[in-house]
Amino acid sequence: MARGTFRIYLGSAPGVGKTYAMLSEGHRRVERGTDAVVAFVEHHHRPRTEVMLHGLEQISRRELEYRGSTFTEMDVDAVLARRPSVALVDELAHSNVPGSRNAKRWQDVEELLQAGIDVVSTVNIQHLESLGDVVETITGVRQRETVPDEVVRRADQIELVDMSPQALRRRMAHGNIYKPDKVDAALSNYFRPGNLTALRELALLWVADRVDEYLREYRGEHNIRTTWQARERIVVGITGGPEGRTLIRRAARLAEKGSGGEVLAVYIARSDGLTAASPKELALQRTLVEDLGGTFHHVIGDHVPDALLEFARGVNATQIVLGVSRRRSWQSVFSPGVSATVARESGPDLDVHIVTHDEAAKGRRTLPVARGGRLARPRIVWGWLTGIGGPALLTLLLSQAVPELGLANDMLLFLTCTVAAALLGGLLPALASAAFGSLLLNYWFTPPLHRLTISDPKNIVAIAIFVGVAVSVASVVDLAARRTHQAARLRAESEILSFLAGSILRGETALDALLERVRETFAMESVALLERGSEVDPWTCAGSTGRSPATRPEDADVDMPIGENMALALTGRVLPAEDRRVLGAFAAQAAVVLDRQRLVDEAEEARRLIEGNQIRTALLAAVSHDLRTPLASVKVAVTSLRSTDVEWSEEDRAELLEGIEDGADRLDHLIGNLLDMSRLQTGTVVPIVRETDLDEVVPMALAGVPDDSVVLDIPETLPMVAVDRGLLERAVANIVENAVKYSPAGESVLVAASAVATRLEVRVVDRGPGVPDEAKERIFEPFQRYGDAPGGAGVGLGLAVARGFLEAMDGTLTAEDTPGGGLTMVLTLPLKEGTPQALPDLPAGATT
Repeated sequence: MARGTFRIYLGSAPGVGKTYAMLSEGHRRVERGTDAVVAFVEHHHRPRTEVMLHGLEQISRRELEYRGSTFTEMDVDAVLARRPSVALVDELAHSNVPGSRNAKRWQDVEELLQAGIDVVSTVNIQHLESLGDVVETITGVRQRETVPDEVVRRADQIELVDMSPQALRRRMAHGNIYKPDKVDAALSNYFRPGNLTALRELALLWVADRVDEYLREYRGEHNIRTTWQARERIVVGITGGPEGRTLIRRAARLAEKGSGGEVLAVYIARSDGLTAASPKELALQRTLVEDLGGTFHHVIGDHVPDALLEFARGVNATQIVLGVSRRRSWQSVFSPGVSATVARESGPDLDVHIVTHDEAAKGRRTLPVARGGRLARPRIVWGWLTGIGGPALLTLLLSQAVPELGLANDMLLFLTCTVAAALLGGLLPALASAAFGSLLLNYWFTPPLHRLTISDPKNIVAIAIFVGVAVSVASVVDLAARRTHQAARLRAESEILSFLAGSILRGETALDALLERVRETFAMESVALLERGSEVDPWTCAGSTGRSPATRPEDADVDMPIGENMALALTGRVLPAEDRRVLGAFAAQAAVVLDRQRLVDEAEEARRLIEGNQIRTALLAAVSHDLRTPLASVKVAVTSLRSTDVEWSEEDRAELLEGIEDGADRLDHLIGNLLDMSRLQTGTVVPIVRETDLDEVVPMALAGVPDDSVVLDIPETLPMVAVDRGLLERAVANIVENAVKYSPAGESVLVAASAVATRLEVRVVDRGPGVPDEAKERIFEPFQRYGDAPGGAGVGLGLAVARGFLEAMDGTLTAEDTPGGGLTMVLTLPLKEGTPQALPDLPAGATT
């Protein structure tokens, strides 16, 4: 029996319309005469989804008893007995009630497919097993119900059901997804715009990867080796010269012309010495390509065209952008250049764009590489060919075409070959040319001919002079080449050192960025800055980059000491001696950067101390009025009670005593906040942490507010949290009192708690005037009161103290807008690793 076909509607989040799309497909198939039935659909009481069930045959569900309750699941036996052509099965990742035929619904679906029944199903991206950790990081919710990725990947068709976060939130606010009492909590938690955007991107990327898999399978089955330009990937070859910025911008414009275009800038560095590019220019080009949405890649390769083409084919690129060669026109005689070579060898599957720029044909101004040989291999080969082949060809020409030119002229022509060999290949090809040329002159042009003897002494002198002049010229030419190379290397080193010094003085280079530049400059696998307290202490890593950095200088391929107790350790290869000079400069700069970072940390500590002194000064100025006000009311009440010329009634006495009590409470609260703020500023708050239930602390924090002003929602199933009970109680009290203070009359403040991922979250929700985004951080600063604070609102320390206490316990306190108006204070505390978490009470559609 043939296996049934499997179609899945994949959604980015609950409520995007997966079930609606599946039912619409069911109606279409029924209208075409297909026998389609609803095996299981969960409409969650959404009116529009319920309407779509009309006109479709529904298979009765199977009822199961579990822990005293009755549940309904898909009746697999009934579906198999009915044997429709198409079965609509909702919520593929659902976990069946214990006692069901299978543990998971996707296993039920597998039985239907094996029986030859076509299945149309739905699943959300957050239920894919491989994405569980990612989704938990984004949303803070661990998905209990998952489906193996392979089950979804085996589907014959996957259709993405997409919706923008703004549209989904509007649908949520209109009550089209959850009941009104669940909307505010959903919009503030799982359905935040950031969460929805991230989930949407996950879904799009997962489907795009699946499309790539289909494409690769098809190309493999049909033995297609050429690149299909389904998605434009543009590789930009840069050399570190100033024209690179022009090439990157040109590639970005090409990418914008096609949907989903991608730009990859690649720099090919040689594997045996200093980079030939300007580090400053490379850094600017890296920043430019990243600002334009592309990526920067650093590749090691001695043959640039081959390395560039290998990289382009490895990333399935469709286009390569290169610049017109900067070499002089005469240099193309010896080598066609990178651009021409890449264009010739790219094949029909890669388009190569040669872009003109201002640096074209002006000569290469990048600096030479420190190599074992002073000249590139092609030049050396050409030098030997000229030194050996030139005299041979010249002998043939002179002996056949112009045999009577004269020995002096013959020697000058042979000397020209020797000079050319020296210019191309250096000293050794020139010496070989001089020796070979003297032998040819002796054998072919000096009497007696065709014998290696010389009869005339004058000719002996002439041959000797020829050899001497040839060797001298070759030596001078080689010396000039070496001096030119040394000057270029010094220029390269001075440019690197100048850039390093300038960046350090401007404070632009972080330690990690500097170490990464060292790694790229010297083509190393890893770089680490090691330090120790003394000669007997172990080495510690102050910073590193690359894979498997060395932990001790003796373990590295290259180590550069910096003083007695610091060293720069590089792994990858052994550097030549001439490169260590520049490496020493890098090492010294790394030490400077590390010292700068530590000085910045010390300056930050000093700044905090200064702020503490400023706060103490402000505290004295701020409390002068706020302390006097309650003291004045207390003094007036006490004076009145002590007065003997007035007879106070019992009601009057009670009112005066109540005024005294209120004033004392205000004084106690104010002085408590002042003392707490002082403790926070001096760093004397030391939490006494122990395991605590949240429902034991929060109710005690509400003693200072009216009984009917707060609604509590603290589940008893929440895990215990390690906190200082006193600090947490004080923080919650300050937050709740602030919320009650600004809430309108008749509106209660909601205090709700939940366990989210690795943290415990308490949300204090009010319906007050709210706070604009630009002021949300300012309200946590000491002595800050937003807007028209109610009379007797205090000095503005409550939220500052609350945040300080929470941060002392590794918690956080942030402010968010309340959906529908108001302010929500979000208090979070970390759960201990390994603490069993109570899953949040989310709406059903968010987890199924």
